[in-house]
Amino acid sequence: MILETRHSITEILSRQPLFRLLSGQELAQLARGAGEFRLSRNEMLLQKGERCDGLHVVVAGQIKLYLPSLAGGEKVVRMAGPGDTFGEEGVFMGKPSPLAAQATKDSILLRLERQPLMDAMERNCVLSSTLMNHLCTRLCDLVDNLETCVQRNSAQRVVHYLVQMAPRHGEAYDIVLDANKQTIASQLNLAPETFSRVLGKLARDGCIRVQGRTIRVNNLGALRGYAGS
Repeated sequence: MILETRHSITEILSRQPLFRLLSGQELAQLARGAGEFRLSRNEMLLQKGERCDGLHVVVAGQIKLYLPSLAGGEKVVRMAGPGDTFGEEGVFMGKPSPLAAQATKDSILLRLERQPLMDAMERNCVLSSTLMNHLCTRLCDLVDNLETCVQRNSAQRVVHYLVQMAPRHGEAYDIVLDANKQTIASQLNLAPETFSRVLGKLARDGCIRVQGRTIRVNNLGALRGYAGS
C-alpha cells in the first residue's frame, strides 16, 4: 500500500456521493488527518480481526470484502466499488474488522480518521442522515444476499444475480462481469464449476449468451420465469 499526496483530499471528497453536500469548510475539516492510498491488484489491505479506526472510501478500483476459512477458502460478502465505504464498525463501535479486505483491481482509497468524521457528523445532520441511509442500504443488500444463499437453489441464485442488473426498460441487455467467476460464485455461495454449469444451461436454453466476461440476456421475462425466480 502506497501513501499518496498528489491529489487534494478535499477535492476528492467533494466528488464522493456521501460528502458532496458538505461545504468547502466542512470538507477541509473532514480532510484533516485523511490519507489517500494506492493499492495494486491482489494486494491485501486488512486481515479479518485487524483493528482499523478509520473509514475507508473507495475512489477507484474494487475491494473484495470476504470471510476467510481455516481450510483456505473464502466467502465473499460484497465487492466495494467507487463511492462505497467500509470500516464503519471500527469508527462507530471500536471493533476490529469482521472481514478481510483485498484489492481485486488497482485501486485508490481514502482513509478518514475517526474523530474528524465524528465531529463532522455532529455538526451536520445531513451527513449523519446520508451515512445512515448508506448503512441501511447495505443491510438490505446483505439480507438479500443471505436470502439468495439460503432459500434459493443454485439456478435461482444465478438467475437472481443476473436479474438484479437488469435496466429499468428493455428485455435484452448486456452484463459485463466486474469480477472473475470464482469471486461471483463465492458471493452466491456456489462452487465455481456450479456457477459455470448453470450459465451453460441458461445459454443452451436460449436465455443468455456468454462471451468472455460479457453476458447477453436475451429475454428478461424468460429469465425471470426460469427456475421460478
